[in-house]
Amino acid sequence: MSSAALLEHEEWIRARRAEVTAPHGALSLVQTTWSPAGAPPVDDQAALAGHPLDALLTRLRRPDPSTGEIRDGYRIWRRDSPAQQAFEGIEYYDYDPAWVIPGRFELVDEDRLVPFEHMKDAGATRAVAVPGDLVFQLEGTEYRLSAFDAGYEDRALLQLVFADRTNGVESYGAGRFLYLDLPDSGRMLTPGDSIPLAIDFNRATVPPCGFSDQMNCPLPPLQNRLPFPVRAGEKRVRYAEGFEL
Repeated sequence: MSSAALLEHEEWIRARRAEVTAPHGALSLVQTTWSPAGAPPVDDQAALAGHPLDALLTRLRRPDPSTGEIRDGYRIWRRDSPAQQAFEGIEYYDYDPAWVIPGRFELVDEDRLVPFEHMKDAGATRAVAVPGDLVFQLEGTEYRLSAFDAGYEDRALLQLVFADRTNGVESYGAGRFLYLDLPDSGRMLTPGDSIPLAIDFNRATVPPCGFSDQMNCPLPPLQNRLPFPVRAGEKRVRYAEGFEL
């Protein structure tokens, strides 16, 4: 194991703690409210009523999972949230270079949609555009997992929502996330083309719903449920004794 890789991983762990404890970090989220379809957005004053002056307000908009009608919503973030006060840390597996697996991102037809369930959608699914598959081999078996586009601004980023045999036993029960930067191939890609990349499961994270019960996280689709334990990355969130989301 290189000392550089270990130092980089330790820096990532520090950055993750700063991310989840930030004013807009998942631990700060105390309220997610949706207006009925067709109703106007709640104004700022009404949304922030009863919250401290330093509470933060952000806006949401999405199609209703059942009807497709557009709904407006908002979120309230507070640094004094119960989860922030009870948070003690994130538990991790030890860094293991064996879980940095060579693989590839293989593009598929741009119109392919994959149904994802979300924790709070009562079994309803949302069709998510999946631009390609993460493909890798482990112990002679090839695995092909659906990854969707999480890019923003000029950053090409993939998000993998996956499950494995550690969930609910050693790691967060509903599965974990893995974000991967997509390398620039230097050429125009078409369906069937692929880009080599390293799949570093040491960067697997507990989803935001492990930090706030006001999050509504996607669940791993069937093809993303690995039949072996992935003992790498984040395990679960540790809170003060007696605290539950």
